[in-house]
Amino acid sequence: MKQIVVLGGGYGGVIAAKKLAKKLKKQPDIRITLIDRNPYHTLLTEIHEVAANRVREDSVKIDLKKIFAGFKNVDVVLDNITNIDFKKRQLIGESKTYRYDYLVIGTGSKPTFFGTPGAEEHAFTLWSFEDAVRLREHIPEMFRRAIKERNPEVRKQLLTFVVVGAGFTGVEMIGELAEWVEDLCEEYGVERSEVELYVADMQPKILPILPDRLIQKSEKRLKKLGVNILTGSKISEVTEHSVTVGDREIPSSTVIWTAGVEGSELLDNLDVQQQGRKRIVTNDKLESVDHKNVYVVGDNIFYIPEGASAPVPQMVENAEQSAPLVAHNIVADIRNQPKKSYKPSFHGMMVSIGSRYGVANVGTEKKKFMCSGFLAMFIKHFINMFYLFQVAGFNKVYSYMLHQFFHVENNRSFVGGHFAKRSPNFWLLPLRIYVGVLWFMQGWDKLAKVFEGEIFLIPAKAVDGTSAASDATSAASAAAETAVEALPVPGFVENMVNWSMDLMFYKADGSFTAMAYVFQTGMVFAELIFGAFLVIGLFTALSSVATVLMGLMIWASGMAPTEMLWYIMGGIALIGGSGSTFGLDYYVIPRLKKVWKKIPFVKRWYLYAD
Repeated sequence: MKQIVVLGGGYGGVIAAKKLAKKLKKQPDIRITLIDRNPYHTLLTEIHEVAANRVREDSVKIDLKKIFAGFKNVDVVLDNITNIDFKKRQLIGESKTYRYDYLVIGTGSKPTFFGTPGAEEHAFTLWSFEDAVRLREHIPEMFRRAIKERNPEVRKQLLTFVVVGAGFTGVEMIGELAEWVEDLCEEYGVERSEVELYVADMQPKILPILPDRLIQKSEKRLKKLGVNILTGSKISEVTEHSVTVGDREIPSSTVIWTAGVEGSELLDNLDVQQQGRKRIVTNDKLESVDHKNVYVVGDNIFYIPEGASAPVPQMVENAEQSAPLVAHNIVADIRNQPKKSYKPSFHGMMVSIGSRYGVANVGTEKKKFMCSGFLAMFIKHFINMFYLFQVAGFNKVYSYMLHQFFHVENNRSFVGGHFAKRSPNFWLLPLRIYVGVLWFMQGWDKLAKVFEGEIFLIPAKAVDGTSAASDATSAASAAAETAVEALPVPGFVENMVNWSMDLMFYKADGSFTAMAYVFQTGMVFAELIFGAFLVIGLFTALSSVATVLMGLMIWASGMAPTEMLWYIMGGIALIGGSGSTFGLDYYVIPRLKKVWKKIPFVKRWYLYAD
C-alpha cells in the first residue's frame, strides 16, 4: 500500500489532497493521509473579518472531515508533526509516526518580528483563527475598561489601536477595525474623536506592490475612515502599553503585528535547503532539491520561475496553482508518465478596506486592469466563492453568502444592509412594488377625470331622497351582475357611511358640496402619491397604512370589488416596512432619525428609537 502524506490543511494542502484523491480514486492500493494540528481548514484571507466582528467565527472555518467526506481514499489525522526523517521517510508526530512514499509539505507560515524588542511578547498577531478570536474579544474589552477609566492618559492608551505592517493583511485589518469602532463607540457611549487608529510601516507607502493609483485610492479611503497612516518609519520597540514608530512613542494597549511572515516552526528542524524566510528550495517540478518524492506547496515554496527575477509570492493564488501541479506530478511519477514544470500565471491582487470598499489590480500576466469600490469587492467575493466551491461545493458557498450578505449587522457588507436578514421584508420587495403599481395605476386612470371637474367617485344623491351610500350599494350590486362582485358591507357600517356622506358631500338640493370635490381630488392624488412611494420604497410603513385606510374606505362605500382584498392585505403585510430593501427608506430614514434625535423636545422626552 503506497502512502501519500499531505502535511498541512491550508489552501495548498487541501487542494493537493483533493486533486490526488480524484486522480487516484480507482487505485485501492494508494492511501492519502492529510495531517494537521487543527480539525478545520481556515480561510486565512478572511480572518480579519472575524477579528473585527464582521462575521461569525464559523464563517472562516471548514471542517476537514466535511471537505473529504466524499473520498474513501483520504484519511484526516489530527496531530502535531515535530520532525521529518527523510532517510526513513517518516513523519514524527506527538501521537505517532507516519510512513510515506510521497510527501507534500504545506505547513504555511507564521509571523516574523525581525528582532524588534518586545514585539513577540506584547503585540497581537493575526495569522490564525485563534489570533482572530483573541482580537475580537480583546478590542471590546478596551472600550469596557476605557469608559470606567478616569485617568485621561490611560483612557487614551486603551482607545488607541496600532496595526504594524501596511501590506494586505494590515490594511484589511485596520479597515475592518475602523468600521467596527463606529459601532463600539455607539454601544459604549464613547466619542469617536477619542479613538485613534494607526497603520504603520517601514516602507515609504502602503500596499507597495499595487499601482500608485490604487495606493492613493486606498490612502484616501483609510483617511476617510479616520485612520492615521505612518510610513517610512521603523518600528523599534513594542511594550505592554506603547509602540515606538520612528522617533514617536504611541501609547497603546493594542498593537497588532502584521509586518511579515516566515516558514512554520517545523522548518527549523528540517534537513532541507532553505532560502528567504525559511522557504524550501524546489526544482521546477516543485520537488525538494534535496529529497526525492518530497513536494512543496503554497507559502513554503522557494522557486524562481523561468524568466522571473523573484521567487513565487506567498499568496493564496500561488497555493491554488501549485497544488494541482504537485498532485499531477505525484500521479505522473506513480504511473511513469511525464511531469510538468511549474509555470504560474497570477491574475492580480485585491484588498478590501472595510466591508464596503476595496481596490483590485486583476487580469492576465500581460494585461491587468484596475478597479475600486463596488466592482473590486464583487470580484473579491466572486473569487472567494469560486475557491470555496472547489473546496466544499455548494455547502460552503451558500454558507459564505449567508455570512457575507444576509447575516450581517450594522450594514457591514459591500451591498450594505439590503439583503440583511434583520430585514426579513427582503422577500416583500416584489409585493411592495406590485401593490404600489396597482395603487398608482388606480390614480393614474382617474387623473384626467379629476381635471374635468366631474364627481365620479361619489354617486349622485338618489332622487327619492335615500342616502348616496345606499344608492352606491345598489349600483355596486347591479354592476356585480355584469362585472365583478362587490364585497359585502355590514349594515351598521353602511348606516355610518350614509350619515357621513349626507353630512359632508351633499347639499339640500342634492348637488355636491365643495368637500366632495376636495375629497375626490385628494383620494386620486393619494392613490398616485402613496402608490409611487411604495414603488420607490419611501416612507413605506406610512404609505402602507395609508393604502390600507384607502382600501377600507372604498370597501365601506360598498363599491369595492373582491380584488380590493389583495390591496388591503398587501398593505397590511407591508406595514412592517420593506423600504429598507432597495428603497429610499434605506437612506432617508437613518438620516431623519439623526435629525429627529437632536431636537431638544425629542431628546427631553425620549421620543426616538435607536
